[in-house]
Amino acid sequence: MDLEVVLPDESPDVAPHTVVELAQEAERLGYRTAYLPDHLLPPAPYGDTYGGVYEPLVTLAHVAARTSTIRLGTSVLVLPMRNPFVVAKQVATLERLSGGRAVLGVGVGWDRAEFAAVGAEFATRGARTDEDIALLRHLFRGGGPFHGRFHHVERGVFAPVPTRPVPIMVGGTSEAALRRAAALADEWQGVGLDAAGFARCAARLRAESQRTPRLGTRLAWRGGTAELERTVREAHALAAAGADAVAVWFGPADGAADRMARFAAAFSA
Repeated sequence: MDLEVVLPDESPDVAPHTVVELAQEAERLGYRTAYLPDHLLPPAPYGDTYGGVYEPLVTLAHVAARTSTIRLGTSVLVLPMRNPFVVAKQVATLERLSGGRAVLGVGVGWDRAEFAAVGAEFATRGARTDEDIALLRHLFRGGGPFHGRFHHVERGVFAPVPTRPVPIMVGGTSEAALRRAAALADEWQGVGLDAAGFARCAARLRAESQRTPRLGTRLAWRGGTAELERTVREAHALAAAGADAVAVWFGPADGAADRMARFAAAFSA
């Protein structure tokens, strides 16, 4: 099972170079993927609930220039809040800049107030996400005519075309998210799941699709020896339940590098 990391991006006080240095340390330690969260205009200050101070795709392009092997992704980008043509251009550019290491993790979002603040429609966010994923894949093949419920294109050339297929990861544990992941995703990421809950979601995904996406979930460890031991046990239990990857958020930036190293060592021990 792969270990992954959700980089701290919840405080405006964190310097950009800190995010880069943590990604470099994660790569050195053998973490497979580094993720950044996303919120555009939350109704309350950034913090544990709202991550994404630095725009994730722009920041990951910067991280790409300072790393060489670690995959770079979003966990998760609120896709229906954004223009999918701009997202496609950003992601394809990131794929080229990173040498094929881009992973696009998407979700439908949950905060009605944030949707209203940016002028995005909350009620259709699920349907828009489904269509946006189809549109992204279409554009990544070079564009051309596309006719959907929300987007209509008669002519258009898309470039740069990614050098390899960009994995699309769907996040979430709702019935709709699991159906979306089974139908459309290359990867799936849950959150807040123990091993039993993960196994139930994995079984549902397998039942919904003939091709099971790569299965992962997220954990959090902020520090403390007892909590470290518990979180490592959880990670091993998730691996036994069939997880292909576990992404860990290590709390605030201060001390995160040490916690990443301690967790990797404890997991491998």
